[in-house]
Amino acid sequence: MIDAVDYRLIAAVQAGLPIAARPYALIAERLGLSENEVLSRLARLKQQGLIKRWGVVVKHRQLGYRANAMIVMNVPDQRVAEIGGLVSRQACVNLCYQRPRQGEVWPYNLYCMIHGKSRDVVLAQWAALRNVCGLDEYAFEVLFSRQCFKQRGALYARHAAHRESPVLAGEGRAEAAAATLSFDLQMA
Repeated sequence: MIDAVDYRLIAAVQAGLPIAARPYALIAERLGLSENEVLSRLARLKQQGLIKRWGVVVKHRQLGYRANAMIVMNVPDQRVAEIGGLVSRQACVNLCYQRPRQGEVWPYNLYCMIHGKSRDVVLAQWAALRNVCGLDEYAFEVLFSRQCFKQRGALYARHAAHRESPVLAGEGRAEAAAATLSFDLQMA
């Protein structure tokens, strides 16, 4: 069960951590908590599954990465977890997740994102990834981005004028969220 302080904490961290030597101390100060309380509450929220993972939003274009491709694959359902785990461990993969197929129109169920400094680099990384992970037998598409949109992490809390605490986005849609399988990246 979460309380009003948890809602405020989720709202405080969803926009990103402050750039500081002790970001949790700054958040704690803003919320009138101790740094230890912030850390323990975040750990509890993660343990409860309300926070799935911490991630980084990298502004890759500012780092010179101009070619971005979403690779979509049609993988047998019984192998998605295994193959998703293999794919997500590759250094060139920024994210990897499962989505339901959309019939014959969209037969793909495993997605991964690769960023590179050129299309040729991304295609070479994809070829190497297919070889290392044994993906040659699966249908796929390489979908390059044509436009860069504003990048930010997911928003989970929004303030409602008529409520004392923020509302979590998607409350009441747990079944839909459970249908998506996400693979944590292994950082080396």
